[in-house]
Amino acid sequence: METAVKWCNEILPKDKPRHLLGIGEPEDLFMGVENGVDLFDCVAPTRNGRGGTLYTTRGKINIRNAEYREDTGPIDADCTCPVCQPATSTHYSRAYLCHLYRAHEMLGGTLGSIHNLYFIINLVKKMREAILDNHFEEFKNDFLARYLS
Repeated sequence: METAVKWCNEILPKDKPRHLLGIGEPEDLFMGVENGVDLFDCVAPTRNGRGGTLYTTRGKINIRNAEYREDTGPIDADCTCPVCQPATSTHYSRAYLCHLYRAHEMLGGTLGSIHNLYFIINLVKKMREAILDNHFEEFKNDFLARYLS
């Protein structure tokens, strides 16, 4: 995929935005940006969110797993989305989300989708900042080292 994206972007006009459809996994976004992609459009964050796969800075988790049944922490302690906010706000614990998914409550998929979309949008925002600050490679390496470990 990386080779195809690179090849296509080499022949596209340099002054036009480049849109990559169907790429939405965090690790793939870095590949796209490195190869000149400006815009992404994918159902992965919401499809995964509806199914219980949630993005965290430490990788993806399946919130339906038994290990989360009594976990009172947020989906991702480093996340500032409305779902992960501290208990004084609207924080939903991993245990509560695990319950929602296991009980097939629609709220689970909704909250998971909100979190995943926020995660992806925030990741791309940080990528943009890293490019402007001229430390994209360092940001990518740090993120992927945590995310893929």
